[in-house]
Amino acid sequence: MLRGVDLTVRRGESVAITGESGSGKSTLLHLIGGLDAADEGALTVLGTDLRTAPDRARAALRRDHVGMIFQQFNLIPSLTVAANLAFQARLAGRHDPARVRALAEELGLSPLMDRYPEQLSGGQQQRVAIGRALAGDPPLVLADEPTGNLDEATGDAVAQAMLALVRRRGSALVLVTHSLPLAGLCDRRVHLRAGRLT
Repeated sequence: MLRGVDLTVRRGESVAITGESGSGKSTLLHLIGGLDAADEGALTVLGTDLRTAPDRARAALRRDHVGMIFQQFNLIPSLTVAANLAFQARLAGRHDPARVRALAEELGLSPLMDRYPEQLSGGQQQRVAIGRALAGDPPLVLADEPTGNLDEATGDAVAQAMLALVRRRGSALVLVTHSLPLAGLCDRRVHLRAGRLT
């Protein structure tokens, strides 16, 4: 349960949320992304009051304006890398093949565009997930333990790529992580303890 959380994130800013397991990090991220509804308080994301918004409005916000990156990759197994990269942007009506190609190049995925997720390493799958989240050029990117399933070296490389891409596009990034080195790469770090920000 979150208690008295007060957090403002500006466009272009990266904020890391750290804390022990069960402290409310993922809950906070899910509230910001409209995946969960707040019981009380105020929650405004990109001008939408998510506290009072109906499910349809929260879904539209996620689809059109929020890129989400998860620990489990959540790629669509039946789609190629190219189709997975384009998926979110197509849903938002902002698919740009040139942008997808540029993202693939920046993420080192160009030689893998015809492959399927099962043919990729964990690091490659997470790079696809990052590209998918950014392909629609969202103003807000939410990342929940994006390097949690990767070894240290791969995780570092993936994190650096993600932060560089987000910064170049001027998106806001809210990142949940247990990794203090990764948190240190963000513009700001906040810590959740027993549902409260410290």
